[in-house]
Amino acid sequence: MSIRVLLVDDHALVRAGFRMVLDTEPDLEVVGEAADGRQAVHSAARLAPDVVLMDVRMPELDGIAATREIVSGGAAKPPKVLVLTTFDLDEYVYDSLAAGASGFLLKDVGPEQLTAGIRAVAGGDALLAPSVTRRLIDDFVRAGRRQVRPPQELDELTPRELEVLRLVAQGLSNAEIASALVVEETTVKTHVSRLLAKLGLRDRVQAVVLAYESGLVHGTSAPPGAL
Repeated sequence: MSIRVLLVDDHALVRAGFRMVLDTEPDLEVVGEAADGRQAVHSAARLAPDVVLMDVRMPELDGIAATREIVSGGAAKPPKVLVLTTFDLDEYVYDSLAAGASGFLLKDVGPEQLTAGIRAVAGGDALLAPSVTRRLIDDFVRAGRRQVRPPQELDELTPRELEVLRLVAQGLSNAEIASALVVEETTVKTHVSRLLAKLGLRDRVQAVVLAYESGLVHGTSAPPGAL
């Protein structure tokens, strides 16, 4: 089955460029386009895409507000939102993730990174540009005022699940975690699914935020990368 994608950008040439890239991939299908956030909300409800490629700065309704409406619109299975922007600014990162986006990439990514990002969020993973991951982690480490009382649900995690959560928060992929713990990647996926369920989290991005807000992870020595 192909991954259904909705393209949202107020520039027709940008949408055309994305479509050209995605049309070459047999497992990706562009099911529609929208030129502003309001159109995006309507198109997402009508077309039921799996992934929405969302611009941030648009007329009528910006991409962050559109993301919030799409994710919380009441659909049984709301689409994943992958935010694409030329603006590598912190407020866009935090606001996009808070609105429910599952990923954040800059528009200067190559075609392979773009298509891989779509597949990642469609499969339930979360994705951040490496530069965004670095700054997201650094900001939580520096800003001690962000720390909150650890949720009681952390006590429900097994020692192994806590270990996996720490590695997730450091930006490691499932494959990298499997290598670090000398286990199968499928085992890591199981641990991640269970800890997300126990903590009531939507995805790995929320797990990163929780880990740093609660002080579970400190320091910036971990390698940055996709979540």
